[in-house]
Amino acid sequence: MDELARFNKQRWEALAEARIEYSVPFLDMDESAARALVDPEGLIGAVRGKRVLCLAGGGGQQSAAFGLLGADVTTLDLSETQLERDREAARHYGLDIETVHGDMRDLSGFEEDRFDVVWHAHSINFVPDAAQVFRQVRRVLKAGGIYHFSCSNPYFHSVEPEDWNGEAYPLRERYAQGELSFPDTHWTFTSPDGSRQRVEGPREFRHTLETLVNGLTALGFVLLRLREDIARDPDAEPGSWDHFRSIAPPYLEFWSSLGHTG
Repeated sequence: MDELARFNKQRWEALAEARIEYSVPFLDMDESAARALVDPEGLIGAVRGKRVLCLAGGGGQQSAAFGLLGADVTTLDLSETQLERDREAARHYGLDIETVHGDMRDLSGFEEDRFDVVWHAHSINFVPDAAQVFRQVRRVLKAGGIYHFSCSNPYFHSVEPEDWNGEAYPLRERYAQGELSFPDTHWTFTSPDGSRQRVEGPREFRHTLETLVNGLTALGFVLLRLREDIARDPDAEPGSWDHFRSIAPPYLEFWSSLGHTG
């Protein structure tokens, strides 16, 4: 484990202990809700019996959804606390989910062509080289398999709703690959018990759109869908989350298929 992994592991352990929303297991799903969570457009198709890797996806959310749909699920995550949440969800639903402590940049513990689906949680911005992860995914994904990941929209990464100045959400940082610097590195959020938490976040990296798309296609991935997180409320209050999302969509979601093995 290198310095980056050690630092980000510490940060995610603290965030999970504070019960940030991504670390709280979903314990009230049925199969319909599970499908809506992990495959709302039916791009994966039948899941029962498929081998699914929830990559950097601890927390007891996606793994539980795939398990309820009948998949053979493995979760890999850097945070042991997050993995315990997967085990909590598995016990709740009576599922058998394998949990593996590891770094998304190194999937050497898995054999080649092991998985039918790699469902990558919103985490690729915590490593500096997206292509390094794509190469690992390609090795463990079967030909024709589905790879899903989401990431921060690189054009607006580091812009926040609080940046509203009465006229706009200003872009201040140069659009380039690399680590982002924030005036305040803490994440502020509301825990399930209603308390406000302020916890230092992990190191984050911008991946430009051309890096992401070209990195996928160079490895034989075929892009199936690209989704933007856009709010369409014309009456949203300036400075609110929905107003921000209507002007600067903060997240992108990629669905791709491994088209060939050559």
